Amino acid sequence: MNEQYEFSKIEPKWQKYWEDNDLFHVTEDESKEKFYCLEMFPYPSGKLHMGHVRNYSIGDVLARYKTMNGFNVLHPIGFDSFGLPAENAAIKNQSHPAIWTSSNIEEMEKQLRQLGFSYDWDREACTYKEEYYKWMQWIFIQFYKKGLAYKKENPVNWCPSCATVLANEQVVDGCCERCGTQVTKKNLSQWYFKITDYADRLLDDIDKLPGWPDKVKTMQRNWIGRSYGYELTFKLKDGDLPMTVFTTRADTIFGVSFMVIAPEHPYVDQLITGQKEEALCREYMEAAKRQSDIERSSTTKEKTGVFTGRYVINPVNGKEVPVYLADYVLMGYGTGLVMGVPAHDQRDFDFATKFGLPIVPVVDAGSGEDLNNLTKAVEAEGVMINSGKYTGMNNKEAIDAIGGDFEKQGIGKKTKNFKLRDWLISRQRYWGTPIPMISCPDCGWVPEKEENLPVLLPTDVEFTGKGESPIVTSKTFVNTKCPVCGKDAKREVDTMDTFLDSSWYFLRYTDARNDKACFDPQKAKYWMSVDQYIGGVEHAILHLLYSRFFTKVLYDLGLASVEEPFTNLLTQGMVLKDGSKMSKSVGNVVSPEEIISKYGADTARLFILFAAPPERELEWSDTGVEGSFKFLNRVYRLIYELAEDTKGIPCVYRLETKDDKQLAYILNNTVKRVSDDINKRFNFNTAISALMELVNEIYRYKELEDVNMGLLRDSAEKLVLMLSPFAPHVCEEMWEGLGMQAPVYKAPWPEYDEAALVKDSIEIVVQINGKVKGKMDVPTGLSKDDLQALVMESEQTAEIVGGKEIVKIVAVPGKLVNIVVKG
Repeated sequence: MNEQYEFSKIEPKWQKYWEDNDLFHVTEDESKEKFYCLEMFPYPSGKLHMGHVRNYSIGDVLARYKTMNGFNVLHPIGFDSFGLPAENAAIKNQSHPAIWTSSNIEEMEKQLRQLGFSYDWDREACTYKEEYYKWMQWIFIQFYKKGLAYKKENPVNWCPSCATVLANEQVVDGCCERCGTQVTKKNLSQWYFKITDYADRLLDDIDKLPGWPDKVKTMQRNWIGRSYGYELTFKLKDGDLPMTVFTTRADTIFGVSFMVIAPEHPYVDQLITGQKEEALCREYMEAAKRQSDIERSSTTKEKTGVFTGRYVINPVNGKEVPVYLADYVLMGYGTGLVMGVPAHDQRDFDFATKFGLPIVPVVDAGSGEDLNNLTKAVEAEGVMINSGKYTGMNNKEAIDAIGGDFEKQGIGKKTKNFKLRDWLISRQRYWGTPIPMISCPDCGWVPEKEENLPVLLPTDVEFTGKGESPIVTSKTFVNTKCPVCGKDAKREVDTMDTFLDSSWYFLRYTDARNDKACFDPQKAKYWMSVDQYIGGVEHAILHLLYSRFFTKVLYDLGLASVEEPFTNLLTQGMVLKDGSKMSKSVGNVVSPEEIISKYGADTARLFILFAAPPERELEWSDTGVEGSFKFLNRVYRLIYELAEDTKGIPCVYRLETKDDKQLAYILNNTVKRVSDDINKRFNFNTAISALMELVNEIYRYKELEDVNMGLLRDSAEKLVLMLSPFAPHVCEEMWEGLGMQAPVYKAPWPEYDEAALVKDSIEIVVQINGKVKGKMDVPTGLSKDDLQALVMESEQTAEIVGGKEIVKIVAVPGKLVNIVVKG
């Protein structure tokens, strides 16, 4: 047999066998416990990268392990296939996005099959296909009927060159990340989902997710950002606008020395019109439009502002408080007005210092600092000072005391606030799900009739990359009839944010070929929730939050049987090379195709699972790949040698010798370790390490003069079974070579013998005067005195001591003995 076997030549054989026998297809089976294993579905960019290979290999090991343990395993795949890259390709190539998308999907399907992933391809879901987005539109209409979809005008980041809305993350240094054009703000009428109606449930139910990483749960809690406080109203001097702020710290109101207002606040125009500061204010407002919310709210950004010329009256002391425009205040949180307390907030301190505003301490934390000459904001936990009748109170008690007094006066109310904003779902692009809404002059906005779905994307469009969405160039799409009154009406030309498509695809997988409904609730009830979800930590907030929101709404609509979609979550780390994330621009990309061609898919899978624990970053290593390939060759040679030597020998044996017992111990301990590492800890690297130790032991044992062939046969079969989730192709080949009935995928997972894990003896370290001199086998369970006596009488001790006088023996049962000698 060749030293280096070409595994890539046997892999197509087993891929064809799996496909011909429809091996990975599953249906509901109430007699079996289900397991739903899901990796986040990919965007069809054209080629798999090593991050994909890692993500899907993790899921495949778990799916195969659970199948071998008797579970009814759902392991589906699909493609999140709407989005801007396809539209950009259409502009570049002057072809339809569907051509680019379907070609890329075809290529990626081929690669996924080459890697041997155990997907039920009958359930494949591609979001760009009509049979998927029809039900996306149907779900939108249900949200609308439930009062969760609405349209409103709001300022958004706008790229005039791309003629589209940009998310905050797509604005870099005030410019569009795609084309570099300076971004401005534009008021657009767009569709929103009222995710804020579910804010409390989304936050509270995080406690129902013990199988999620703490860091992800913390990120979601912070994003939702529930806080309790008071809305307090300041009277505008020489005006009647109610200047209401939200604060969690009503106790600091005596320290207010200024108020800041968001430049886009609807009050601003009234505040500044006719003021001598008006021109400066309007210039500042325009500048603020060119920044993203992320840039404006950065804690490291220098604080800027402009005085409006107006004042409010502090209701607790009657002092006039100047009102400034400041871009660090956003309309998206609270009321868009913030009271400035510079003594106890560093951002306010920086602002007050820059503009020469008073800094009044109102809480003494007892730190000994000179509160009248502050150089930075100080902690606001302690005793109230400079606060009228509240002086001397504990500040925490003062919060409700002051807030309660405001409520009595009718100028305040206790409330709660969220950082979470309603979800803007409109996109001014072509390649997305059309929003199934129609604008009628008489009826207003009404949904398309459900029997008319899907509202198809028009094909008579022009992809120029300029101006509005290509949809508006269609001569057949926009003009239609009102489904309510029958009069002339116009279709919505915006498409949906692609995050909608990925917010329910896991439910579609439960009944992917259903053309009468988005899914059968009974089938979804059998499979949901997803038992293990696997994907990148970059999706920790938006995708996971939106999926949780969708599931709760579908639960309330009686479609879903669970309120949380994912029971357990694993966020895998990135794949690095030379310390950096693999990237074409950096030039450090390793192609999965190259590895498969040279070493085979099993080597790629094995290396990427062995190199690091799943949740940590993985550093690519060419020598590591070579090592994984050599290990598989070593196993392959071993199994084929044992297949011949143990042919016809049953796995029935008695453990007669010390070497028998040692191999049996390592074999059974490996079964236990690998089972626990896959099922409980996802420590695939240590599971593979245990298999390597077992291989070493089998090699050692088989060369002995007196070997137990039944034990060797048992070891060979169990080794192949345990390795098969990691390297399925070569294990199918070896399983067949052992004369076993294919497939190994359907063979039961091995069990371990508890009795074999109980050792008759253990190995302890022998020291002389504290220095290690050797090791000694001793019976298990010896007391300290018995161990000392055994060592004193042992011939091995006499050899080690070499005739020197023994002063004493210090014994630590189960670990070591230290023999103290003279000289």
